Amino acid sequence: MSVQQNALDKNTLDDFIDKPNLLQKLGIFDWVWALLVTVGAAFVFTQYAAHMDVYEQGILILSVPSLIAFGWSWRPMQSLTLVVTVLSLLGIWLYGGNYGNAESSFGLRFLVSSQSAVMWMSALFVLSTVFYFAGLIAGSEFIEKTASAMSWTAITMGFVGLMVRWYESYLIDPEFGHIPVSNLYEVFILFCLITGLLYMYYEGRYKNRSMGGFVLLVISAAVAFLLWYGFSRGADEIQPLVPALKSYWMKIHVPANFVGYGAFALSAMVSVAYLLKDSALKRNPDGLMARRLPSLEMMDDLSYKSIALGFAFFTIATILGAMWAAEAWGGYWSWDPKETWALIVWLNYAAWLHFRFSKGWRGTHMAWWAIAGLFITLFAFIGVNMFLSGLHSYGEL
Repeated sequence: MSVQQNALDKNTLDDFIDKPNLLQKLGIFDWVWALLVTVGAAFVFTQYAAHMDVYEQGILILSVPSLIAFGWSWRPMQSLTLVVTVLSLLGIWLYGGNYGNAESSFGLRFLVSSQSAVMWMSALFVLSTVFYFAGLIAGSEFIEKTASAMSWTAITMGFVGLMVRWYESYLIDPEFGHIPVSNLYEVFILFCLITGLLYMYYEGRYKNRSMGGFVLLVISAAVAFLLWYGFSRGADEIQPLVPALKSYWMKIHVPANFVGYGAFALSAMVSVAYLLKDSALKRNPDGLMARRLPSLEMMDDLSYKSIALGFAFFTIATILGAMWAAEAWGGYWSWDPKETWALIVWLNYAAWLHFRFSKGWRGTHMAWWAIAGLFITLFAFIGVNMFLSGLHSYGEL
């Protein structure tokens, strides 16, 4: 073995030894945050464990190390969690145990009631979309940073809206109380938040904001539907759960499902940017889109990672859904329209990943496939509720 090879191996070994692991990177604030999460969960457990079954207690306990690990690996999650907690507690304090305070309290009426917070979320997501595109066109880093700040604020207000809505459901009637992921109105909020959060993660990881406008377009479309559905159908009103939804399964099945939906939407919108960049490079390599959008390799990689993440969570959600169905209806699978379309979505992305791994397919045809996948997912998400009926008819339009 040559001296040069020995030196290379030694340097590689030194780099491996010197590279700090996650625990070595932690600072005092990381440990303080972990302590706050633990203390907060312990308080919730001591106060409300009597109202939970063993499965719900298990979910609460397991969420503590999961949230701590997530916050340690992605520090913006720490700030988000703390601000959401403070604003949510402010909303609970302003209610003072009386739902009627929603109209008389200035802070509730214009800031932290569930409806006010969701309106802030909606406005900020739409504004963020405009600012992202303005930053892309103008080539302004300041405008793009402003768009990112708006997105973070929108995500914060959306989570505050869901947390306060959860509390409001118990204020209206303890029998109504439920986690706010039970109908189309609530899950559309969840979709906006998860898609936005996933994008912000990848924006920070790739250190590039030029794709923001494209991803925020699908969130703004969801916001438009949310506002129409809320105002025209009164869907924002808190209603009691139907018996089949009074289950701990809802608390894990629905969020897992929407991590999948959000990741698939993110991949599709990044694929739109990919196709625009590819077309621009062929027509005019010095054009706006060709110069300012990220490289094709970066967008292809992001699209792949989004689909892989979404597929993993969607698979978990489908398994959880089958287990829930067995408990609620006596069978794991009944070929209900929602189940059938969930299987179609799963098979579509399984095939996408298969051809990516086995054939090495990349480029424009995979981008078009990812966009088509969004329409398949959209039909499974909302089209089934509009045009078909079955056991899952909990969110009719």
